[in-house]
Amino acid sequence: MGKMQRDKGARGERQLAEKLSKLLGVEAYRSCQYAGKEGAGDVLGVPGIHVESKYTERLNLYAAMDQAEEDCGKEIPVVFHRKNLRQWVAIVNLDQLVELARAIVEIVDD
Repeated sequence: MGKMQRDKGARGERQLAEKLSKLLGVEAYRSCQYAGKEGAGDVLGVPGIHVESKYTERLNLYAAMDQAEEDCGKEIPVVFHRKNLRQWVAIVNLDQLVELARAIVEIVDD
């Protein structure tokens, strides 16, 4: 991966962390800002949710979900995707949709 792609990915992670912080009332932050470790989500600070950030024009959806599922531990794996000039979208396995909704309600109500 080239420097421009890494920079774009880092920029996307910062943008996503800021957006999640505002939406959920948490202090989300990029994992690599704090000595990111193997298996950690791209954005931390969102309790119970494993955040995988993909800021790219072309997304291999199932590869991204596989990565999130492999790394999530006991958290709910969610892939957040954005391409240029578009809004962020959240992708979750349908079987975990209700669990994700409950986690979000718990975060917001806290």
